[in-house]
Amino acid sequence: MATPAQWVEGARLRTLPMAAAPVIAGTAAAQALHAAQLVPAVLALLVALLLQIGVNYANDYSDGVRGTDDERVGPLRLTGSGAATARQVKRAAFVCFGLAAVAGAALVALSGQWWLGVVGVLAIAAAWGYTGGKKPYGYMGLGDIFVFIFFGLVATLGTTITQAGRLNLDSWVLAISTGLFACALLMANNIRDIPGDEVVGKRTLAVRLGDPRARLAFTAELFVGMVLPLLTVPHNPWVLLVYAMSPLAVGAAITVLKSTERRGLIPMLKQCGFISLGVTVLYAVAVLVFQYVG
Repeated sequence: MATPAQWVEGARLRTLPMAAAPVIAGTAAAQALHAAQLVPAVLALLVALLLQIGVNYANDYSDGVRGTDDERVGPLRLTGSGAATARQVKRAAFVCFGLAAVAGAALVALSGQWWLGVVGVLAIAAAWGYTGGKKPYGYMGLGDIFVFIFFGLVATLGTTITQAGRLNLDSWVLAISTGLFACALLMANNIRDIPGDEVVGKRTLAVRLGDPRARLAFTAELFVGMVLPLLTVPHNPWVLLVYAMSPLAVGAAITVLKSTERRGLIPMLKQCGFISLGVTVLYAVAVLVFQYVG
């Protein structure tokens, strides 16, 4: 029987800042239109956090039953370690997905954007299909594309639409940036797991690229994600505040490019999350300062 502490570790809380970032980004973009709303923002945040935890448990379950985690270098996996049964972990994943669906339904009803209900169903299907099912797309090197779409574009743009009813340049810039930061987190995770993934036939993008090019891809994702906010500086110079996160991004890139010990990549999951969270929070501050100070 897994302990409460092990269930918390299995939820991989270090990935939650990455889930919160696009909601903050979408709300900041809505505020740029003078249309930010608290209740829809809270509901969107609940959806994002519950989906992220659900994805983490779902991956734990699917990788565990496939034997992918038998030679894992990284944080505890409940199924692979035997701390919890596969059935218990699968149930935890679907409880999270169910709660996310309830919060999502409330958000759709409140905003009147009924078509987003279909997007929500697709998001849950994508969350499960990453490593679950007969043909998990994460094993075919497509995980990065889906992460960019759902943890970048969908989460950010959906948050803005449910509050403002329309999109702006801020929402698109932030959606792409947060999507790239999410891809960087996934890339760092998969670079660490390349040896084990190759053995079990898990062909992630990192495996397909090979170790050196995967590290360069990680750096490029961080770089482009950091540069994109410059597009909004002409109509809000305060956006330059986001570059207070540059030292953290540079440090992450250097670590990934130079680290020879795969365990040294484990902190990059948390660091990428805080880069994305920091950029979006500072962007939100920039919007508020511009509107109320000028």
